[in-house]
Amino acid sequence: MRILAVSLALSFCAMFMQPESARAQSELNVVGTGDGLEMLREIGEGFGEEHPEIKLSIPPSIGSGGGIAAVSSGTERLGRVARPLKESEVEYGLVYLPIAKIPSAIFAHPSTGIEELSSEDLVKVYSGKIRNWSELGGADLRVRLVRREDADSTLQVLRASMPGWSDLEMSRRSKTALTTQDAISTARDEKGAIAFGPYSRLLEDDLSVIRINGAHPTDDNYPSAVTLALIYKDGTLDDQMKAFIEFSQSDKAHELMKNYGGVPVKN
Repeated sequence: MRILAVSLALSFCAMFMQPESARAQSELNVVGTGDGLEMLREIGEGFGEEHPEIKLSIPPSIGSGGGIAAVSSGTERLGRVARPLKESEVEYGLVYLPIAKIPSAIFAHPSTGIEELSSEDLVKVYSGKIRNWSELGGADLRVRLVRREDADSTLQVLRASMPGWSDLEMSRRSKTALTTQDAISTARDEKGAIAFGPYSRLLEDDLSVIRINGAHPTDDNYPSAVTLALIYKDGTLDDQMKAFIEFSQSDKAHELMKNYGGVPVKN
């Protein structure tokens, strides 16, 4: 009995005397943007089936900037971003690996009665010139605008590619959502709400994904998309990181991306 107790004590001590780096690598977190979160979690499940020895986590959004800060500081090994790296961030030694393009969707609460908008009408809605959906043939319901902060990746893509958005001044009556999930939740919960964010087929379940100038986000002629990329510090690749990066480039991962409306980027 005494021998067993000593053995258990030694095993307990050995577990906590492992090098910190070995313990840290027992779980691989991929932190950052909320864009493509559901898609990336589905990819993570596929990865787990092939690599059950690696505990992978795709936690909730901390934004592209949060992912960059975590990887730059060494707090995390892998990050996910929905915007290109700035020169100052590249100087941290970060490597940028695009894996998928995700259309930037406009979506609304079904109560609006709106399924399609012209790009001109979309500008009028977000500038506050149109305040009731009945003005566009929809329900007699007040427009409730949901926007994102100026640094948001989807907003930046819309400003760069959606007609009329480059110098669009959004109505002060709009609500600012701090995360993609917040924007989606608000659009789902509030009658008359309209919001924008990365496209996912899950949005189609209980929201109206708006066609712009007749084009759905998955159509080739849809104007706006954001690029989802993985980031890591140069010279830090370990076996776990390599395994996930290689899986993200596999045919299986590409199929999962397509299932969520993403367009795989081959490197």
